[in-house]
Order: sequence, then structure tokens, then C-alpha cells
Amino acid sequence: MTARADLVVTRWNARFLGRQFVCSIGRGGIVPAETKREGDGATPAGRYRILGCFARMDRLWLNRLPIPVAPTTHRSIWSDDPADSRYNTGLVADNYPYSHEKLRRSDGLYDLLAVIDHNQPAVPGFGSAIFLHCWRRPRYPTAGCVAFARADLHWILSNWSKKSRVYIRL
Repeated sequence: MTARADLVVTRWNARFLGRQFVCSIGRGGIVPAETKREGDGATPAGRYRILGCFARMDRLWLNRLPIPVAPTTHRSIWSDDPADSRYNTGLVADNYPYSHEKLRRSDGLYDLLAVIDHNQPAVPGFGSAIFLHCWRRPRYPTAGCVAFARADLHWILSNWSKKSRVYIRL
């Protein structure tokens, strides 16, 4: 059962606080969370909390968000290597020896992103780096995240509450 304060995500759109948004999901579609695997391109179904946000402060002027926001730098990464003891964790590092995603990108996809608590605490191989982030274009598939127009994502995060959850529906 969803609460009115939940961001409800389906294959083609999302709704939050009475508004509807076009969104993008993983190229592998939405799958049950227990079948999610690293690199499968799928978005895990379930009800999740937002743990925090990252933002490129040199590109965005953010009003205060009700969620903690950490600025990204050229050293901000997210470990996506199941062999790494810090798998599915945000880190600050240079020349990191394990596979990872850079959180500071030139294409703008991660100018603003929110981390959801899928696979927390992390079980190696069950999927990492499931974010809400800015899209490339409407409905263009992601690697498993949920993506929105930048203005829509900012509006969603600006109106987030402690009761809100991300509810990804099969």
C-alpha cells in the first residue's frame, strides 16, 4: 500500500503529491528486487527510502532540500564492484582499484542525484548505485536507475518528507 507522500514509479511514469512525471527506468525493465543483479540493467521493484543526495554545486543553484546534499568533486565515486569490500558505497578517491562510477560527469546526468536504499546493507552482486537522477532524454533507458527531467527531480526532492518513500511498482 502506498502513502500519498510516496513517489510511485511505474514503467512509463511516476506520480508524487498529485503530480505526474515522465520518467526513465532501466533498459531491463522493472524486476523483483530479489532477482536484481549487478549489471543487469534492471530497476528493482520495492519501497525505498532516500538516504541522501549528491549535487554538482558548480552547475546547480539549490534551494535548501529536506534531504542532506553532499557536493560532488572530481574524486567522488560509487563502488559497483562486488569484489570490493566497500561495494555499493559512495567514496572519495583517486585511482580507485575497483570498478566504480564517477559521480561528477560531464553529461549532466548526475548533476543532481538521490541515493535509494536498495541493497543496503550491501550484498555483493545484488545491484549497486540505484539512484534517482537527471535523464538523458524522456524515456531513454538507464542502467537501472530512475531518471527525470532536472526540473522535475528538483521539485520532487524539494517536496520530500520524512514519510515519503520511492515505491517502484512491477
